[in-house]
Amino acid sequence: MIGRLSGLLLEKNPPQILLDVNGIGYELEVPMSTFYNLPNLGERVTLVTHLAVREDGHFLYGFGAEEERATFRQLLKISGIGARTALAVLSGMSVSDLASAVALQETGRLVKIPGIGKKTAERLLLELKDKLAKTLPGVTAAGLSSPASAQGDIGHALLALGYNEKEAAAALKQLPADIGVSDGIRAALKLLSKA
Repeated sequence: MIGRLSGLLLEKNPPQILLDVNGIGYELEVPMSTFYNLPNLGERVTLVTHLAVREDGHFLYGFGAEEERATFRQLLKISGIGARTALAVLSGMSVSDLASAVALQETGRLVKIPGIGKKTAERLLLELKDKLAKTLPGVTAAGLSSPASAQGDIGHALLALGYNEKEAAAALKQLPADIGVSDGIRAALKLLSKA
């Protein structure tokens, strides 16, 4: 199993890259989230990888962060989700956005990703509901990093106060990332009262 590669970046052809590791060129497919963070051609890069062996070939996928690879592997475990769809999900939203969408069960955010229909989005949300938090250390059930962010608690408070998931998510997007729970709830309620 190839778990990590470190070498010179030779080619960038989204979503594929070519990485020279001690004279051997590895073709990897990467999500756009990783692709946008790649250095310039000829510079060194280190990626964690996932090797998929199928009857039609060996396929190597690269990720800039362990959280992305862990999420990719969770997505592959879902019936009907292949590597292309998993890459599309990670290209369409960050891991924390996906975790947030799963926690709030927001199909609307997933159907915006090319290749994801309503039924697939619902299946993803259902299957990932309990698994994503276990896979990603530091991600709470609310889908946000803990303890650096209080947004998960603010979102739960808004839901408990009777606001729907869409309204809560819209209010959370407008809040500063470093806001405290009580200040965040007050600010969110002010935003929602104006809507």
